Amino acid sequence: MELRHLRYFVAVAEEGSLTLAAEKRLHTAQPSLSRQLRDLEFEVGAQLFVRTSRGVELTKAGRAFLDHARLALAQAAEAVAAARRAARPVKASFSVGFLTGQEVEWLSHFTQVLRDQLKDIDFRVTSDFSPAVAAAVQRGEIDVGVSRLEPQPDVTYKVIAYEPIVVVLPLDHPLAAQADIDPRELDGVSFVGYTDTPHVLRGIVECYLREHEVTVSPSHFLDGFATGISLVASTGGLTLLPAYVEPLLPRSVVSRPLRGRPPTIEIAAGYRADNPSPVLASFLQNIDQLIASHAAARGEI
Repeated sequence: MELRHLRYFVAVAEEGSLTLAAEKRLHTAQPSLSRQLRDLEFEVGAQLFVRTSRGVELTKAGRAFLDHARLALAQAAEAVAAARRAARPVKASFSVGFLTGQEVEWLSHFTQVLRDQLKDIDFRVTSDFSPAVAAAVQRGEIDVGVSRLEPQPDVTYKVIAYEPIVVVLPLDHPLAAQADIDPRELDGVSFVGYTDTPHVLRGIVECYLREHEVTVSPSHFLDGFATGISLVASTGGLTLLPAYVEPLLPRSVVSRPLRGRPPTIEIAAGYRADNPSPVLASFLQNIDQLIASHAAARGEI
């Protein structure tokens, strides 16, 4: 029994037709395919298909054989992949985790800083909530995490940007007609608050509102910017989010700056100082280049 016999069998079983399997999947002549299946049935010692008016159907023996045939093909494919991986030179890995949404803002700047090394490393990118990104750095699962300043043991932070916090509100909200919004106008409005997940953002906003003697009573709560934008669009309420969400707003939702001196939230690159990665060491040596590249792209310098 050869692997091609198993591939032919699975293709016919999934297509339910010798003709379709031969033409669409296997690119072979139907008589040749029929002969290969007869050889397989002889090898197995049982009939695997029966012909019907609609094509072919699996027999009881065929159904029992199908799962094992698929598994054998999958294991063979994995064996080939493993051999190819083993034959390739081992590459250094470098993984970066982003607070969801920040990869849009920062990934191109990371690749610019790492451009001379990318061809020689296994570069991996993930995204998650800010606390989860910081925790992944702490556990050593990623080399650098772009997040807020999350308290984590053994994680060192380098602030790479200060994001102003803006008002995010429906396009048809009365306050959306203004060029900017006085924080005192937020008093008593329908407000989307924050769960414990974005606790850094929640703390900054609560402090800002308290300083301006503004009281809000949230009836809905966001755990990430995507949830927040959806809640604003669906409930008619408003919320305060970092300005980096602005390119991601749908047409029905807009942002307005806060009048006066708005609060800001720090975006930082977190890493473990005891991480021996030479790629990390090179990245940290060039982190000021990363910061300057990002600032230039935003017209800040």
